[in-house]
Amino acid sequence: MASVVLSEAEKVYIMHGVQEDLRVDGRSCEDYRCAEVETDVVSNTSGSARVKLGHTDILVGVKAEMGTPKLDKPNEGSLEFFVDCSANATPEFEGRGGEELGTEIANTLYRIFNNESSIDLKLLCINPREHCWVLYVDVLLLECGGNLFDAISLAVKAALFNTRIPKVRVLEDEGGREIELSDDPFDCIRLNVDNVPCIVTLSKIGHRHIVDATLQEEACSLASLLISVTSRGALTCMKKMGRGSLDPESIFEMMETGKRVGKLLHSSLQTVLDEEENLGTARKKVGFLG
Repeated sequence: MASVVLSEAEKVYIMHGVQEDLRVDGRSCEDYRCAEVETDVVSNTSGSARVKLGHTDILVGVKAEMGTPKLDKPNEGSLEFFVDCSANATPEFEGRGGEELGTEIANTLYRIFNNESSIDLKLLCINPREHCWVLYVDVLLLECGGNLFDAISLAVKAALFNTRIPKVRVLEDEGGREIELSDDPFDCIRLNVDNVPCIVTLSKIGHRHIVDATLQEEACSLASLLISVTSRGALTCMKKMGRGSLDPESIFEMMETGKRVGKLLHSSLQTVLDEEENLGTARKKVGFLG
């Protein structure tokens, strides 16, 4: 993961500010940086989104392709995640430098979506045991400015909200079954993302914890707690990161903070997505090159 080198004086300055609930950029411990969200930014995908959270820039594209249902889930489609850590994001990702981080992020996304309540995968089934939609979710890290997991989860949810899957009819004839795709671009399936969780990463600095840490703040934190929270405040997944330790009391406090902040994060994101949707063709697109 991208990192910065700080002097001891800089670390002490950041830690003292956190203890006083006043961070270097003026935020309190539970404040996120200003986020920019834009959907439908890549033309050759079924859905896409770009999220900028401070200096962290994430692009997500979703492609729907026909596949075969898994043997243990014959009447469901599936989600496949791939994370590409661009060398443009940080020199540390050159060569295969970002491969380990990409695998870690992809595995975390699999864990988060590995429950029936997040996405209705039965909606993606076309013909049980034979045909289904497979959604390939490609995540590209354009810039790393701290708090990658939270930004990625926001971008994934926004891209799934923007995803449109063509409606399909299965026609029976003497030779077997044929699949017919609708020619109408507006005749499509939309995914219900109400229960898709967002990740909230809480970093322990000194005796307090913060959300949406910058690279400098991450350098001062020895342990973080990554939790996924639904829009109703339900905790679905938890993962401890960093080489430091967390006592049980801190973990419970971080969980409560994560659930409280996560609900606000969901409502803010949904408000932005709904406003963008209502603008329709009148919306001015910036795109990921903007």
